[in-house]
Amino acid sequence: MTSLIGPNGAGKSTLLMMMARLIEPDKGEIFLNHQNIADIKTAVYAKHVATLRQAPGFNLRLTVEELVSFGRFPYSRGVLTEQDRQVVDEAIEFLSLEPLRKSYIDEISGGQRQMAFLAMTIAQQTDVLLLDEPLNNLDMKHAVQIMRALRRLCDEQGRTVILVIHDINFATNYSDHIVALKNGKLHFSGLTEQVITEAQLNDLYELDFEITYSERGCMCNYFNSSGA
Repeated sequence: MTSLIGPNGAGKSTLLMMMARLIEPDKGEIFLNHQNIADIKTAVYAKHVATLRQAPGFNLRLTVEELVSFGRFPYSRGVLTEQDRQVVDEAIEFLSLEPLRKSYIDEISGGQRQMAFLAMTIAQQTDVLLLDEPLNNLDMKHAVQIMRALRRLCDEQGRTVILVIHDINFATNYSDHIVALKNGKLHFSGLTEQVITEAQLNDLYELDFEITYSERGCMCNYFNSSGA
């Protein structure tokens, strides 16, 4: 799992959308398995890279099951096979969405809706998942559920997850790698335990960080009620 971090306007979402081929780079190239992504056919790319954008929305009235089924479009083109249905079932089960299978997405909570969209992305069965601020507007419970699910995808299924994230503590405790951007440029990158330091975070966010460690993980504290 790789987290893209940095202040607003740093270029995190822009970089992610370039990886997703939704924005064309002004210069430079992006490679997937040693191949320039610009040279990969769209139908092929959709079987290797899945993207979940910020605040995804469907105007159609869909159940959770129907939404997750959209993840199979690169394979079925809308006509689900028995194998497609099995993959949909597995994605729903993976995120414990079975009780909501027949619920309409406009009638469930924001956290549950985000889990359903993530299940759709998982059902696409790609090697790489690109997620743009998947924790946006979620309460702590659903944010933890999503991060744990993403960690399991990496550990149990060998998927590569690249996400834009603002919560530095989620990024630090769940990610293998960190890529930090500032002012549209790479600020630092590397293994999480090697690059997440007080000095690095102070410089990146221009805040005074204090990092503490416990058996439960790492806490990056930037709160200071005195403002000093």
